[in-house]
Amino acid sequence: MMSPAPTLTLNNGVQIPAIGLGTWPMNNSETADAVTAAADAGYRLFDTAENYENEVGVGEGIRRTGLPREDIFITSKFNKKWHSYDGAHRAFEASTARLGLEVIDLYLIHWPNPEQNGYPDAFRGLRALQQSGQVRAIGVSNFLPEHLQRLFDEGLTPQVNQTQLDPTHNRSDLRSLHRSRGILTEAWSPLGRDGGLLAEPVITAIAREHGRTASQVVLRWHTQNGIVPTPKSGNPQRQLENISIFDFELSSAELAALTALDVGAPLRFDAVDFGH
Repeated sequence: MMSPAPTLTLNNGVQIPAIGLGTWPMNNSETADAVTAAADAGYRLFDTAENYENEVGVGEGIRRTGLPREDIFITSKFNKKWHSYDGAHRAFEASTARLGLEVIDLYLIHWPNPEQNGYPDAFRGLRALQQSGQVRAIGVSNFLPEHLQRLFDEGLTPQVNQTQLDPTHNRSDLRSLHRSRGILTEAWSPLGRDGGLLAEPVITAIAREHGRTASQVVLRWHTQNGIVPTPKSGNPQRQLENISIFDFELSSAELAALTALDVGAPLRFDAVDFGH
């Protein structure tokens, strides 16, 4: 078994691995196999959600690893039907039952669904779960600055906001807000979609310079910017490639060249109108 990835410290002192395994859109069987293989490669952060319908597979994969529970960091997320104080508790009970766990390391509101106006109460429910020790860290996913500001105005600050993020959607304004509040930025689709990002000449040139793959260069851009990426892969060789990024450094010029790839293309989903 490979050595685990380094960790970062959340604003409540909890340690989170600097890279994780995404599991969408794998089914339970695929997820269990992927988690088991990824643990061998050094992954300790596994990212799932109610909406992925594979929490059972994550739990099974974790049990197969034989690793102590305290060495594993599990993230899950709940849907909009639970956007209330009591709903967050019911969502937690359902997630832990599927995972076969008593504690979730990071529990997130999956989408703000602002038309429901329920996410502040759901976040208060998360905070109560955290205070009781059932959840170690709490946060949100796909929240825009306006949604975060609503939480701030009510005295609520998440540990994490997980969002679509890659060099071409580098979310500089959102990340700046996160830094000002001590919120960790986590990235889904950190390698872009459909392979287009990995074919960018700027990225392939930097990869050649370092003797690395394009994926490794992009993931290193994330980690050197303090972003926790969660690339999805069920392929053990690709999993190992994705996590083997902490033994080289991109220069400040290379980081800037990657950041400059953002030309303002729209996000895949609009968090004002989309959510589940």
